Parts: sequence; structure tokens; C-alpha cells
Amino acid sequence: MFDPVKGHALYNDYMDLLEYAGGVGFDGIGVNEHHQNGYGLMPSPNLIAAGLARRTDQCAIVVLGASIALYNPPLRVAEEFSMLDCLSGGRLVAGFPVGTSMDTNYCYGTIPGLTREKYAEAHELIRRAWAEREPFAFNGRYTKLRYVNLWPRPVQQPHPPIHISGWGFA
Repeated sequence: MFDPVKGHALYNDYMDLLEYAGGVGFDGIGVNEHHQNGYGLMPSPNLIAAGLARRTDQCAIVVLGASIALYNPPLRVAEEFSMLDCLSGGRLVAGFPVGTSMDTNYCYGTIPGLTREKYAEAHELIRRAWAEREPFAFNGRYTKLRYVNLWPRPVQQPHPPIHISGWGFA
């Protein structure tokens, strides 16, 4: 029941508001990742973040949602976030949520019992890719890469700030 004409208007309104917030002095503007639902409309926050990187110049670009357990290989997140950090001149804040069951398990068909294990491995790979200067092999349980040689590299060294958001019930 998605209306692409309304979607076009919503995306543009959303970006206008975030660009305005950046222009009036907000410290950061944020986007997140959600899949197959009516409340997020953001299966790829990096697309919006790239546009914001070009249309703002002071505020942090906060991508509070790249569900890294979903990527195969998760090195793609390291590459794309490095690119966003370069585009923004070093203003990226990298968010790595574990993700909700609706996004990770139902929408993408991943096994709930493996999500945190895959997440931890992806986090290790991304941090190593950002930090290590020489190519290396990565032999994880879920990701095996003969060569990891990150291009581009992030402006912020050793890596952009990382925020791990999440929620739970006591």
C-alpha cells in the first residue's frame, strides 16, 4: 500500500527538516535503518546521510542504524561509513545497533540465536578494517575474507565515533 508519490514528498520533507536543523546549529542530525515497515521508510540510511553530508557543513551526521549483523560481508559497512566520513569532512558518527527482531529476523530471515554472535564478529571486522593499515585476512565464523584492504579510509582516526544503541526489557 506504499504510495511512491507520497514517499517522494516525505523523503524530501525529511531531508529539508534535517538540513534546516543542521543550518540552525543542531550538534548532530540522525538517520536510522528499518526494513519493510511503514514507520521507518529507511532501508538504507547511508543514502540520506550522503545527501546530508553535501548539504550541511557543521553538524555531525549520525547514522544510528546500520544493522551490521545483516550485511554479508559486513566490510561493506566499514567502506560505506568511511566514504560518508570522507564526504562529510570527518563528521560521521557511526551507529551499530544490534537491530530489532522485526528487521533482522522476520524481514531478512536471519536466525535469532545467531544475531548477537554475527553482530560481534561484524563489529570486530569493521573496527580492524578501520584501524589496520596493512591488508589482512579475516577468518571469522560467518565472514571469511582473504584480503581486507579498506578503501577509502575514514578522516577520523583511528575511526569515527561508534555508538551502539539498543533496548530491552527487564
